[in-house]
Amino acid sequence: MSDMSNPIVLVGAGNMGGAMLSGWLKSGIDGASVVVLDPGPSESMAGLIAEHGARHVRHAPDDLKAGVLFLAVKPQIMEAVIAPLKGLVGPNTVIVSVAAGKTLAFMQQHLGQAAMVRAMPNTPAMIGRGVTGAFANAAVSEAQRQTVDQLLRVSGPVEWVDSEADIDSVTAVSGSGPAYVFYLVEVMAEAGRKLGLPAELAMRLARETVAGAGELLHQSSDEAATLRKNVTSPGGTTAAALSVLMADKGIQPIFDAALEAARTRAQELAG
Repeated sequence: MSDMSNPIVLVGAGNMGGAMLSGWLKSGIDGASVVVLDPGPSESMAGLIAEHGARHVRHAPDDLKAGVLFLAVKPQIMEAVIAPLKGLVGPNTVIVSVAAGKTLAFMQQHLGQAAMVRAMPNTPAMIGRGVTGAFANAAVSEAQRQTVDQLLRVSGPVEWVDSEADIDSVTAVSGSGPAYVFYLVEVMAEAGRKLGLPAELAMRLARETVAGAGELLHQSSDEAATLRKNVTSPGGTTAAALSVLMADKGIQPIFDAALEAARTRAQELAG
């Protein structure tokens, strides 16, 4: 996939970058073909880098061009980080950014014309159970796209979209989506408390129910609607609850508004 003359250069070894690095090394990528650029990695990350023979640098080296330049820094600091990276970009480099809201135009402004991929993973990527939406510009070759797909896939499935604008919708659905699920647990637990259960018990029940249902969905080939119908007996307790959740003023219009708000904010951040 890469070599020391054109290595994978990972910029940022925080939560997301560190999860990607760990996944790459576990998948069999040679640590000697990876350069990690981070001014202060955690002790565990530093240990991982050393254990696998990867190269750690605090500043962009002058002696190499990246095969893949993987930008995993927070969008708030991208402006300060990106300019010194231009020297790492060669004619065969593909640039991958997972920074929310930072467009391909932004990256081109700082790094020049190049093969570029804008990707949007989500936080379950940190345990290898994420999903990533990705868009490649016209300069990305099929071989580069396959390489990027392989790198992103260590954290879960990759869904390629046809328009960069779709990344804002991906952000609304899956990028921000884990927070919606966590909030669902909070809401279910609070409703259980109001029914008279001890708060701690209600939280345990809600947490394990959502986690278990998610795992069932993950392992099953059935559609979500089929799984829902399988646990809904006509005239039963689940049907009674769903009659409220699925009403005209139930959860669907709330989610429509919530995801529209998220997409609009993503568009604003992208400028």
